[in-house]
This record gives sequence, C-alpha cells and structure tokens, in this order.
Amino acid sequence: MSFEDKEAELGILLTRIQNEPEDWHELYEQLRLRLNELKAYGMPLPQDLVEFERDLEAEMEARQESYRRHARMREVATRRARR
Repeated sequence: MSFEDKEAELGILLTRIQNEPEDWHELYEQLRLRLNELKAYGMPLPQDLVEFERDLEAEMEARQESYRRHARMREVATRRARR
C-alpha cells in the first residue's frame, strides 16, 4: 500500500474522529494502528500526526483518570448514603 493510500486512510479516520466523537476511543486505536503501519513500512510520519497521536494519548489517559476518580466518588457517596 502506498504512502498516499495510508494518508487517505488517516484522513478518513481524522474526519470520523471529528464527526463521531462518541466512538473516538475506537478511532484512536485505529489511528495508532495506521501510524504503526507507516513506521513498520519505513514510511515518514507526518509530524502533525505524531503530535496529534501524542495529544490523543494524553487525552485518553486524562479521561481514564477522570473515570477512575468519578467511580471512587460514586463509591464513597453510595457507601456513605447507606449509613
């Protein structure tokens, strides 16, 4: 597959991330897969997409921490409300 084909796939994924924010975790994984394919084929990685991937990863980590924090808060509230 050519670099242009991979670029087109990445463009489609980025459009889907914009249009389908509820599915962005799955789309993020697909984006990482495509970028890893480029790396594996020795193709150049566009710097803006490298930074985008890094930002997405940070966003994923922040969301995961937020989910954990909210779960802990719900647990305490539920446990304390029963008393």
